[in-house]
Amino acid sequence: MNIGEASKATGISVKMLRYYEEIGLVRPALRAYSGYRVYSDKNVAMLRFVRRARDLGFQVKQIASLLDLWQDGSRASADVKALALDHVRELEQRRRELDEMIGTLQHLAHHCHGDSRPDCPILTGLSTEEEVPAKPARKKASRRSFAVAG
Repeated sequence: MNIGEASKATGISVKMLRYYEEIGLVRPALRAYSGYRVYSDKNVAMLRFVRRARDLGFQVKQIASLLDLWQDGSRASADVKALALDHVRELEQRRRELDEMIGTLQHLAHHCHGDSRPDCPILTGLSTEEEVPAKPARKKASRRSFAVAG
């Protein structure tokens, strides 16, 4: 299949297919006599692997490692698991950072009047070097037991 068909089959843009070849993530497709790339079923399977790994947030360097492991019949599954769990930790860290950003933006938006006045805590918060505090987490009210007078 040609590059356009490979793009449709994998969900990877033609530009990214060329880029992955250029950086050596995937082996270049064979060329027809005309000079056009020709993708085999094996090429397409590898590109689908890359696409799925990208969908899961793996970086190019990590995908290269995963591809090496995938193609190594003597690999230890422990190596694959370690790479996956490292990525989970990275994603969890990213989630914490995103949660902090969300909290900060919610805090700033809460304090912005959103009317015709020019003053805006959002812009002020973005223009200062100080860290804008995220809205503090609500503390659960403690339940008190009351004695009933009788």
